[in-house]
Amino acid sequence: MWDVNALSAAVLRTLKAYRLSEADARDVCQDAWLELLRAPGALRDEAKLGAWLTTTARRRALRMITRNRRETPRPLPDEETTPEAEVVRAERDRALWAAVDRLPDSHRRMMRLLAYRPELSYAQLAGELDISPASVGRLRRRCLDRLRRTLEKSGWA
Repeated sequence: MWDVNALSAAVLRTLKAYRLSEADARDVCQDAWLELLRAPGALRDEAKLGAWLTTTARRRALRMITRNRRETPRPLPDEETTPEAEVVRAERDRALWAAVDRLPDSHRRMMRLLAYRPELSYAQLAGELDISPASVGRLRRRCLDRLRRTLEKSGWA
């Protein structure tokens, strides 16, 4: 009878050359054994079982590699991309911009510049807001504090 463990170990050693993950290599090895069980007539000489399994596993490994190259990997969804998280994010964004709209004009302009043009330096922000560069930091801090208080009053901590 066959020494399944020894033959499987030999097939797995051969599959290392294909740089499959251990899980994929084990799957390929198992598929080779399953193919033998599904088509027992495929093996004509029992003395050549090891060679037959190795050849079958190599072919399956090549198919797996080819298939994996053709497939475009899709990122796994994380907690941030669930429908529930999207609804919460949309509601949070709506509340944020509603709060920004309630700010004084100079604060609204500052918040929009910070949100949509984050690459601007303090000097550039000062030019856009028509204030001195030395005042940008204080105005920014006052805007953010007022926005935080407005959001907290609305229930957003």
